[in-house]
Amino acid sequence: MHSAARIGYPTALFTFFAALPAAWANAACDDACDCRESLAVGGQAVIEGIMMRNGGTVSLAVRTSKGNIVALTGPRRSRFASGLARKRWLRGFPLLIDTMIDGIKALNLSASLAAESEGERLGNWQIALTLFGAVGFALVLFVVLPHLLTLGLNALSLSGAVEDLSFHLWDGLLKFILFIGYIACISCVPDIRRVFEYHGAEHKTIAAYEHGENPVTAGAAAARSRLHPRCGTTFLLIVLSLSIFMHAALVPLFLSLWTPESALLKHTVVILFKLLLMAPISALAYEAVRAAAGIRGFLPGLLARGPGMLLQLLTTREPDFLELEVALVALKEALGDTADAAVVTPPYERRNLRGFAPRKF
Repeated sequence: MHSAARIGYPTALFTFFAALPAAWANAACDDACDCRESLAVGGQAVIEGIMMRNGGTVSLAVRTSKGNIVALTGPRRSRFASGLARKRWLRGFPLLIDTMIDGIKALNLSASLAAESEGERLGNWQIALTLFGAVGFALVLFVVLPHLLTLGLNALSLSGAVEDLSFHLWDGLLKFILFIGYIACISCVPDIRRVFEYHGAEHKTIAAYEHGENPVTAGAAAARSRLHPRCGTTFLLIVLSLSIFMHAALVPLFLSLWTPESALLKHTVVILFKLLLMAPISALAYEAVRAAAGIRGFLPGLLARGPGMLLQLLTTREPDFLELEVALVALKEALGDTADAAVVTPPYERRNLRGFAPRKF
């Protein structure tokens, strides 16, 4: 059994970039198959386990260092309950913040459970620092650094100025290269590779349930693909793609309205403007993920969901039988009384999960 350590930035960043938004979109079933109506079950891989959400219920299943499975289940309320935050085209960014906070906390809790060390949990201020640190590092790596590298290309006469389309095309290409390189690098870390395996187990188990398996077993889940159309990897791919178009269109427009005389100030303002654009970009990406998940037909669905699912080859790994068992426990607890199929699990210990409400988790 792998030991669990307290979470660090690589795992937190993986959560942000690959796992968190997976619970957002409704599942889409092909017309040709006998699919169970989706209950919008979504999840996230954590340390030696999986968190799943189904409506107002959240569950966390973790395999401890002794080999037994502990499941924690409880209610969950959104931190953004106002009507404005739930409006279409606006809801994406608040949901991203909501799921990021829950994800960091679930990672910390799962690390404590897996190591069977209740005293190692982070406090609220430490969770906040981890969250801001992970997001800040991500913005530097995927917004600031590509901009600076493109400036270097401009100095070598390989790119146009920041007002030109070529600048933003190079900027977007560098973002993709940095992201793929980042995923490839962290996948070499054993603990992160385990998280990727649980990520695959989450996808397989949810797919088995959504496609009408009854009972849902580890064997049935193993037969399913580890790629899923609602994965946050698809969300990230859309974010990166949208950022290229929006930066190319809006940055020159912004500079046409006001261009600082100082080159340093101009590029600082442009970078800050790009950071502010993350809110509308994430909101649009959320709606795009929902739309792509609901597209019917083989060819349109392949074009809409194929690139994101191809990218999941990097962020998921084939799980083993023991990891699928943990995913089944998480699914069973998340579904609760709403399940219209039996979910076969090994014996596990169930505990009440307190603190998924905004003020206590």
